[in-house]
Amino acid sequence: MGEYGVTPGQHVAIIWDSSSPVEALKDLVDKIQALVGTENRVSVENINQLSQSAHRESSFDVVLSGVVPGSAAQHSAEVLAEVARILKPGGRLLLKELVVTGSGNNSRIKTAAKLPTALTLSGLVEVKELQKEELTPEEAQSVRQHLGYQGNDLLLVQIEGRKPHFEVGSSSQLKLSFAKKPGPSGKPSVDAATAKLWTLSANDMNDEEMDLLDSDELLDSEDLKKPDPSSLRAPSCKEMGKKKACKNCTCGLAEELEQEKKNSQPKSACGNCYLGDAFRCASCPYLGMPAFKPGEKILLKENQLHDA
Repeated sequence: MGEYGVTPGQHVAIIWDSSSPVEALKDLVDKIQALVGTENRVSVENINQLSQSAHRESSFDVVLSGVVPGSAAQHSAEVLAEVARILKPGGRLLLKELVVTGSGNNSRIKTAAKLPTALTLSGLVEVKELQKEELTPEEAQSVRQHLGYQGNDLLLVQIEGRKPHFEVGSSSQLKLSFAKKPGPSGKPSVDAATAKLWTLSANDMNDEEMDLLDSDELLDSEDLKKPDPSSLRAPSCKEMGKKKACKNCTCGLAEELEQEKKNSQPKSACGNCYLGDAFRCASCPYLGMPAFKPGEKILLKENQLHDA
C-alpha cells in the first residue's frame, strides 16, 4: 500500500482549508496523482465548499483531510457527515487535526478524547489514532494566526476511520412470519365472547337519543356575507413588476440597483481558482478554463454560471 494508504486506480479526495500553504498543497496533489496513476482520479476540495460540490454518494475510496503540511483545519460534525456520505462502503478517511490536551474550554478545538468520538458519530467504524505530534514554533505561530488560540497545550493528531461495508441507511428484508398457527381443526379458533364484543349492530345505535350539532349554528352573520369581488382579484402585473430606475433618477433607486448588480457578481470562495482545474472544487464556475493570474478579472458567460 502506497503512502497515505493510497493505491493505483483509487479515487481520492483531498480536503484543504485557508491555512494550507499553496506550495505544500501542490506538492501533495502531485504526489497523490502519481500514486493513483490515472488522471481525473484526484479531487481537491475546500473544506468550506465540500457540501456545495454535490458529489454523489460513495464516490471516493480514500479521503485525505487536513494532511497538507502546515494546515490547521478543524472538522465540524457537518463536514465529517459529508465525508462519510461520499466515501465508498469500506472506504478510508485519513485525517489530521489539532487537539487540546486539557479539558478544552475552547469550543472550536476538540480534545484528544472527543476527536475519535466525532468520527464515530459521523458513521465511521474502526476509528483509531495513528500518531500524535508536537507543534514546531512555526506551526504554533500559524495556529495563533488562523485559530486565535494562545494556549501551549496543542497536539497534532493523525487518526483514521472506515465507512462500514454497507451504505448508510440501507435496509434488507427479513423473512419473518407473524401468521397465527391454525388450531387442531385446521382453522383459527375464535372466542365467541370476543367476537360478540367487537361486533356492532345497527340496532344497537339509538339515533333518536344522539344530540347532533347543526352546522349552520356555527356560522355568524359575518361568515354569511358575500365577499367583495375586488378583494378576490389577483395583483396586476404593474403592481408585481420589477423595480426600474428613471433616466434621471434622484431618489437613490439607480444606485441601489447598481449595488445589487455588483453584489451578484460571482466571487471565488476558496481563493485558489486561479491555479487551474486540479485545485478547483467540483462546483467551481471556472472549471475547464486555463489558469490565470491572482486578482485578474475573469468574466463568465451567463450559461457558465447556470452550468456551475
